[in-house]
Amino acid sequence: MNAFTATDQRHHHPGSKPLRAVVIGSGFGGLAAAIRLSVKGYQVQVLEKLDMAGGRAYVHRQDGFTFDAGPTIITMPQYLEELFALCGEKMSDHVDLRLMSPFYRIRFDDGTHFDYSNDDEAMLAEIAKFNPADVQGFKDLMKASDRCYQWGFEELGMVAFESITDVIKAMPNLIKMQAWRSIYSMVAKYIKHPKLRIVMSFHPLLIGGNPFSVTCVYSLIHVLERRWGVHSAMGGTGAIVKALVKLLADRQVPIRYNAAVHRIRVTNGAAVGVELGNGEFIPADIVVSNADAAWTYKHLVEPQHRRHWTDKRIAKGNYSSGLFVWYFGTNRQYHDVPHHMMVLGPRYQGLLQDIFKNHTLSKDFSLYLYRPTATDPSLAPTGCDSFYALSVVPNLSSQTDWPAITERYRDAIATVLQDSVLPDLKQHVVSSKVTTPQDFQDRLWSYKGAGFGLEPILLQSAWFRPHNRSEDVRNLFMVGASSQPGAGVPSVLMSAKMLEQVVPHAFAVHG
Repeated sequence: MNAFTATDQRHHHPGSKPLRAVVIGSGFGGLAAAIRLSVKGYQVQVLEKLDMAGGRAYVHRQDGFTFDAGPTIITMPQYLEELFALCGEKMSDHVDLRLMSPFYRIRFDDGTHFDYSNDDEAMLAEIAKFNPADVQGFKDLMKASDRCYQWGFEELGMVAFESITDVIKAMPNLIKMQAWRSIYSMVAKYIKHPKLRIVMSFHPLLIGGNPFSVTCVYSLIHVLERRWGVHSAMGGTGAIVKALVKLLADRQVPIRYNAAVHRIRVTNGAAVGVELGNGEFIPADIVVSNADAAWTYKHLVEPQHRRHWTDKRIAKGNYSSGLFVWYFGTNRQYHDVPHHMMVLGPRYQGLLQDIFKNHTLSKDFSLYLYRPTATDPSLAPTGCDSFYALSVVPNLSSQTDWPAITERYRDAIATVLQDSVLPDLKQHVVSSKVTTPQDFQDRLWSYKGAGFGLEPILLQSAWFRPHNRSEDVRNLFMVGASSQPGAGVPSVLMSAKMLEQVVPHAFAVHG
């Protein structure tokens, strides 16, 4: 039986009141944590800074268009299905997930493209188009990725890594995977064609990491996608958020909007509740932060309560990339553009060096182009298309003056798209909205405007990443992309599931 069940009251004394949990933020991690804690028997209150649930998965609606703000790629849907099952529901009764085919189209600067899927024969044919000699290399790479999946995901994925002992126990697996290698170097061992090396190594960019720095353990993403597919939700990702919010409402778990937490109150080393901007105090037996971990520690926990996550340590971290996202609607449809598409620029390694190492904004860029109306026309008015174009950019360490250059950068993106995959784009744009790393900092409270917290390099993963149980404050817990195990919808949902391992200790304090 799952550790979180509706009848799990074993830590409560007869006649005692339910313990109170405050969850800060209603992104996927916060919503999943609230559901699991509610099922566990907690009295849960969710506090959301914005006017609507979702966090990075917020939904923008304007001019008849629906724009998913953030995550658009759903893998391992079983973690979502589990949340519904815990509440006695079937996800398929609430959310319509569609399998993508292909998963992505990767378009190179010269106009050639690769359609990436989990169809083995189609993948081998795509590889052979570029370099027949790499067909065997691809097969060998997938075997290596399978080993990373077994050693890195099946055996270590749900380890909370709370002590150095956990790290020591994991060392044999890390050595077998040669986890100190980058994912790009692992791919290059098996694949020779430069374009195919890009195809097989770009995935960390979707979670804010540099393929030339991120540990090769992340090659397990190939396995996750091949086994369970890449899905999109009808109605957009926001439809999943809406369904999770309904699960909470059915469990009488309130979400309070426009309720920004300004301080986590700590007494005798333990979190005892939160204070809002208006001075209101909301008491709690445990506090779970789905907010950015670095921001949580730096701005919500006073320095005297932080021996581990000091301001100095927070500042020294290597943070994930920033994101520039242009949401736009067109008054025509582009039927040749698939649901998910990568529109690559002329450079790969050099561009990534500028973003992650030099922290400089380059004139050239690569784009993730999202066209959900390829699957769900209801996300735009009749005869129209809804898009977003995402450019991976430096975080605010670059000191880019985004307000000053936003329109110029947006227009440069429009020009590249018009010249490549969206002919006559500029004359057909009828709705437009932009988000920059500055917005991530100001609106989402992301430290340095980074999209995914600390970059997922080896020494900022597992034990080295902010723990799900705070190292500094008792009864404070972390979920979401910036905590263990990391970014991406499956990992975020896993972070909430990992509360099963760490939250029961809070009962021992108060039980």
